[in-house]
This record gives sequence, structure tokens and C-alpha cells, in this order.
Amino acid sequence: MTSPYDSRPWLSAYPPEVPHEIGEVTQTLVDMMDASVAAFGRRTALEFFGAETSYRELGEQIERAAEGLRRLGVRRGDRVAIVLPNCPQHVVAFYALLRLGAIVVEHNPLYTARELRHQFEDHGARFAIVWDRVHDTVAGFPDDVRVEGIVSVDLTRALPFAMRLGLRLPLPSARAARAKLTHRPSARRVTTWESIVGARRLSRRTPRPALDDIALLQYTSGTTGSPKGAMLTHRNLRANAMQGEAWVPGLRPGAETFYGVLPLFHAYGMTLCLTFAMSIGARLVLFPTFDVDLVTKAARTSPPTFLPAVPPIYDRLARAAAQGAIDLRSIRFAISGAMSLPTATVRRWEEISGGVLVEGYGMTESSPVALGNPMGPTRRPGTVGVPFPSTDIRVVDPDDPTKDLPPGEAGELLLRGPQVFSGYWQRPAETRAALLEGGWLRTGDIATVSPDGFVTIVDRLKELIITGGFNVSPSEVEETLLSHPDVVDAAVVSLPRGQGGESVGASVVLREGAAAEPEALRDFCRTHLAAYKVPRRIDVVDELPRSLVGKVLRREVRERMVGARP
Repeated sequence: MTSPYDSRPWLSAYPPEVPHEIGEVTQTLVDMMDASVAAFGRRTALEFFGAETSYRELGEQIERAAEGLRRLGVRRGDRVAIVLPNCPQHVVAFYALLRLGAIVVEHNPLYTARELRHQFEDHGARFAIVWDRVHDTVAGFPDDVRVEGIVSVDLTRALPFAMRLGLRLPLPSARAARAKLTHRPSARRVTTWESIVGARRLSRRTPRPALDDIALLQYTSGTTGSPKGAMLTHRNLRANAMQGEAWVPGLRPGAETFYGVLPLFHAYGMTLCLTFAMSIGARLVLFPTFDVDLVTKAARTSPPTFLPAVPPIYDRLARAAAQGAIDLRSIRFAISGAMSLPTATVRRWEEISGGVLVEGYGMTESSPVALGNPMGPTRRPGTVGVPFPSTDIRVVDPDDPTKDLPPGEAGELLLRGPQVFSGYWQRPAETRAALLEGGWLRTGDIATVSPDGFVTIVDRLKELIITGGFNVSPSEVEETLLSHPDVVDAAVVSLPRGQGGESVGASVVLREGAAAEPEALRDFCRTHLAAYKVPRRIDVVDELPRSLVGKVLRREVRERMVGARP
């Protein structure tokens, strides 16, 4: 059956240098890194507070860490958790595990003990490589959580010697992650990162992963429901890096400087920094947390040329540049994702930097980037652009995804391409709901497509809240609120925030006679949820609107909250 999108009208918007297809994927991520080490050995791969690691040194550290992890007991197909902020050890651990054929499972190190435990129970990792500030959280899991061994990482070991003598390292607060444990720490094997990387190099005879092996479990709430692990293969992730390279004409292999202000544990930061940047021999300047002062200081000695970020970061840096604190004119390419990019932000950024800022679109299940605005004059601010090379789209009736809708009519966006995931970890029903016949991924986003192929996202079928670039599952926050002794009913919704962003809002019904204040409920949430999931606003109401079958009408809750306080 033919589709109105079979002709790929978006190809006319491609700059002449951008190919329509990326070609066959032949490298695993391990092969990709080996090629970069061979081609760019003397060039700087990583920079962390001024400390530099060359590609040759990075390759050696990866081989030594792989041997250390092999001796620890990591085997092909094992899931191994990484619970680290951005740091050189994170990069080394990621590729060392892949070299062994293990499956990396990324985690937010600022998650609370309960949030981390839920994911560990789901993926069943035998080993975990963790930031020493959250070591006790993982070590304190009850014995029925499978973790056998923990590798504790002291980030300061990657600092320049002078900083280790006493200068303060700016790091994200781990207050939430150090929440009080309800179980006694168990007798799990604990070793240091230094003992892991102190091993000899891994034998070259050690079997290597295959293209269709799972490389990464990336947790996401998907289109609905609680967080689940998206299975991303080496082929998926390598394809997306190749698509990124093809999308940016004028890239200079071995001569670009990427700024890693996005967290590597997030799908967006993982692809743009851990794979794409490494694939072209870029210098990756790592920041454990985004801070304007840190970026300003780094830019004096290592000016960025490529910046992947989110709109609030572009706004803050543009304000700093307007005040003369930082010169942004070295940044030739900037790509925004994870949330809507206001046209005012684009205009302000391009005026002050002289570079190009475009919006991209994707989801964890597409590794994650699937669409983007062209890096040139055909870009169209206000849209999420056109499909990447080797990527197809359709817009369909949400109630009948076999029925294509014509360009200009709003419907559910479907994606297909080599970057589309293989399913959810141990969730066959959810996988069948997300992946349709022919390899089409249901995004849950309502979109329109112009006659020449530019896509505009107009709504979401899914009820996920995207705040600061992170996905928040309303049901998870509702469950937390309902665990408070004074709350008998709760509904969590997205509320509009400045410049097209979203924030978490909640309406709650209290038990009779209770007098819990909204700020007290927010404090309660902070002890159980990561900071970005805590509702910025909580309204106490008499009752929640429900359907005839008893389902909370979240759309009506949102309308009431927005109407009550514009």
C-alpha cells in the first residue's frame, strides 16, 4: 500500500553535501572507538577541568579497564550499571564494558534510593560502577537486589594535580541520592576504580561484540507508563552517530571541540557526546554539571566549536555573552533537543554567536535523534525539521495506525530507520505496542507535515512531562504523593513554563481533617524523587474530575490548574 510520504519530499531541503542514505553500518561502537584511537591517537579526546587525555591514552585505559572488569567477573551479555556524572571514568567504563560484550545500563546518579532500586530490580545487573558519593545507596540495597560487586569511583582522581591539592570541585549535589536507607548495607564486594584500570591490557583474543548485540539499556517512560529499559544495539547507536556526522556538512574530523554539558546518562548526551563526538575524533570537554562560570572558564583555553544543549542553556550562555563574560563566536554548530526551541532563542543565539542553532527531534527508542533542521539556509525555526538520512516518517490516524493521513493533517508521527530500537527489556507487550509491522515506531506525538516534509509537533498522545529535557512519568509522581498519609487522591500533569517549556504540577485531595500544606507535600516528594520530578506547584482540591469508568481526566485537571493561575 502506497503512502503520501513514500516520495520523501523532505529530501529537497537537504544541503547538497548531505547524503540521502548513510550506507551500510559495519562497525560496532568498539570498532568505532578503535578506529578513532588509530586515526587521532595524539589528539586530545577528553578534557576535564584542564586535565587532558589523548585518544591513545583513552584507548589504553579502555583496554586496561576491560581487563580489570573481566577479572572482576563481568562477562559477555551481563548487564552492568553505570551511576556516574560526566567524568573521564564514565567514558572509559562505557567503552570497556562494550569491549567485553557486556550491556551498559545508564543511571542518573542523583536518583533517590527508591528510584535506583526500581531500575536495578528490573534489569538485574550483577555489577555496578558508581560515584563514591552514592556508593552507600547501591550498597544498601536489600539482598534480593542482584548486585554482587560495586566499583567505587572517586571523580577527583581525574583532576589536574593542583586541583587535587585542595581546590574545590564543583559537582551536582548528591543530597537526594544519599537519602536515608531503610535496609542495612549488605556484604557486597567493593573495589576501587584505580584497581580496575590498574590491570594489564585485555587480550586481543577476547571475543568482540556483534553489530546486533545489545549495547545499552536506556531507561525511559516510553509513550506511557513507568520507566522501562529501551534495548539499543551497537547497530542502532553507530547508525545514529553516522547520521549525525552526515547531517553536519563542514565537520572537521580531529579538529572539533564538543562541550559535554548534557549528562552522559541521558540518551541525548550519550549519542551526541559519547558516540558522535568520539566517532569524529573530537575533543570532548566534560562538565559534571552545567554551570555558566565553568563553561566560561573552559572556553578561554578550549573554545567550543560544537554545542549540543537544551534551550535554557542557550539562553543563559547568550545572556552571559551579552554581558561580555564569554565569547561564543567559536561555536559553528549548535543543536537543541529534548524540548521545544523558541524562535526567540534561535534569533538571539545566532546574532551573538554567528553560528547556526537548529532543533532536532527524537526519543530514547530512536537512539535518540530521528529528525533535525538542516544546518543551513533551508532550516525552518518553529519546526523540528525533516527526517535524518535513512529515516522515513508517516503521519497516521492514532486510532488506526495503518491509515495514513495527508500532509497538513494532524496525526500520530511514526518513524522507521536503522536507529530504531529493538524493544523494551523483558516487556514483550509494550514492545508490540510500540513497534508496528515493517519496523515502524509509534512516537505518541501528534504532528503535522508540510508539503515539503518539515515536521511540526503539535501535541502528545502520551502523558509524559518533559521538564528540563528529562522525562517525568505522571503515574510515578502520583504514586509518591499517594504514599503520603494525608493524600487520598492525586493527579499529576504538565503545566506551561516560560519559552515553551513544561513543569510538573499536581492536584491532590486530602483525607478528611488533614491540613497538609503544598510546601510540606513538596518536601515529602523531595525525599523520594529526583529534584526535576518534584511538582513545582501543588493545588489542594475537593475532588478530581473522572470519567464514567473512574479514570482521572488529566487534561481537565490541567485546564483547571492553568485557568486558576495563568
